[in-house]
Amino acid sequence: MPETGVIFFAHGSSVESANEAVRKIAAQAARESGVERYEVAFLELADPTLEQAAESLIAAGADSIVVVPYFLTLGIHLQRDLPAIVQRIAASHPDIKISVTAPLDGHPGLASVLADRARNAV
Repeated sequence: MPETGVIFFAHGSSVESANEAVRKIAAQAARESGVERYEVAFLELADPTLEQAAESLIAAGADSIVVVPYFLTLGIHLQRDLPAIVQRIAASHPDIKISVTAPLDGHPGLASVLADRARNAV
């Protein structure tokens, strides 16, 4: 039976509480989506890296990985850095299927979140 692992991938921060906030929302997202095998990974300034998270999932039996970027827009990190990292993982593990979802921008719920923030501030 195929085992898919999910990696919630964020930028990372030198402020540990910011990284912990990402871990917390990733755990909630995993619970709400029914994902059992997941990792949180960071591009820089925090651990684990995307490569480390992928290795952890593969060691746990995942034969496919879905990377969910916790980025608002398709900026340079998602256009340049993420594809390069995914390429390296794929080259090291040609038997593992790796896919990447869209960033948060364009999701229909994003406007509602912003509207909620504005409504509560006014």
